[in-house]
This record gives sequence, structure tokens and C-alpha cells, in this order.
Amino acid sequence: MSKNSSKDKAKNATANKTIALNKRARHEYHIEERFEAGLALQGWEVKSIRAGRGNIVDAYAYVKQGEIFLIGAQITPLIQASTHVVAEDRRERKLLLHRSEIDKLVGKVERDGYTIVPTAMYWSKNKIKLEVALAKGKQDHDKRDAAKDREWAIEKSRVMRRGNRDA
Repeated sequence: MSKNSSKDKAKNATANKTIALNKRARHEYHIEERFEAGLALQGWEVKSIRAGRGNIVDAYAYVKQGEIFLIGAQITPLIQASTHVVAEDRRERKLLLHRSEIDKLVGKVERDGYTIVPTAMYWSKNKIKLEVALAKGKQDHDKRDAAKDREWAIEKSRVMRRGNRDA
């Protein structure tokens, strides 16, 4: 019984680590490479994120003077946590990456036309991390092909399940 309870705790820990997902990014972009970045946040933002008020759906990252900033991510302030601070919920936030990662991202964005898209926000050792990805935009026909592939995979799994029941 102790093994099962430790597995349940591990599942709950991994489920609680995710703060926000950007599911639309996989639909809108071809994702090439992923990076883990820290976020420079203020105290009220961390409290709001703990309360589940973070959203990265409309967010993107851009390069400014050799650094990378996140814009469009919404962290709604808590009323009791930000009484003495003027809270701006969609302010630009600095992404904390290693210099080699920044150089790689800057090169791909400026030379090859990639976009830096946040895909997930999660907890890692009591710190808030953001998974950003190098991505290229999909055309409409690519989106249709991806939808067809998804539907075919679902239909195939249904047929396989039905075939296993009949045997």
C-alpha cells in the first residue's frame, strides 16, 4: 500500500507543477526547439500565480538590446496582495536564460525568421519557469493536415479497440 500512495503523491506533484499551458501554440506554429527560462517577477506576481491567476495564451517573446522579454502574459493581481503597488497585469517581463541560449535564439529570430513562443509555465524547485520554443508559423493548409492526422489517429484507435474486443 505504501508504494501506491507514493505513486499517487508523485502524480499529484507533477500535476500541480503546471501553472499555465499554451495549447494554441502547437496549433498555430511548427515548434522546433524548446528552452527553459526563468522569469523576473515581482512579489505580487508570484502570489497571484500561486493563486492560479497566470495566463500565457496571448504571450510571445521578443529580443530587445540583446535580452529577451515576454510580453502579453497576463498575471491578474490579487486585491489583498497588491495594495501598495501599482500592478500592471500585462507588463513586459525579462526572461532569464544563459548567454549561449540567448545568442542562439537571437540568431534564429533575426536571421531565419523564427518566433519565440511560450508553451508552458510551471514550478521547478519553488521557482517559476517558462518553457519557450523556437517556432515557425503554420499555413492554413498545414493546420488542416494536422487536424486530419489527429482525426485519423482517433479513428484508428477506435477501430483497434473494437478489433481487440471482437477477438
